[in-house]
Amino acid sequence: MIGYVTLGTNDLARAAKFYDAIAKELGIGRFMENERMIAWGAPGRGAGIALMKPHDGKAATVGNGVMAAIAAKDKAQVERIHKLAVDMGAKDEGAPGPRGEGGFYAAYFRDLDGNKLNAFVMG
Repeated sequence: MIGYVTLGTNDLARAAKFYDAIAKELGIGRFMENERMIAWGAPGRGAGIALMKPHDGKAATVGNGVMAAIAAKDKAQVERIHKLAVDMGAKDEGAPGPRGEGGFYAAYFRDLDGNKLNAFVMG
């Protein structure tokens, strides 16, 4: 249902290094970029994620209650993404582990701009 998610950043170059590393772990790369934004994803692989300097020229801020989820292929990849993110300076918001019922396994973290993300797998 979701085509892509856009998150704000105040330092596109710094944020790009963070998301390039996570995208590499997922086996995807950049598919669109200009001086104000970069988008990662691959055709037919679900929603992509983009980072953008706000169009209005004001500082990017974090939305309360907003989170983007990154689909992983298995629990081990959830754990690798979480470790990679935290090692690059992300704030840990919840270590990898089962959440609720139905085989939902996830890890939560905030990127370098404070945007909340999770890596997850079902089943």
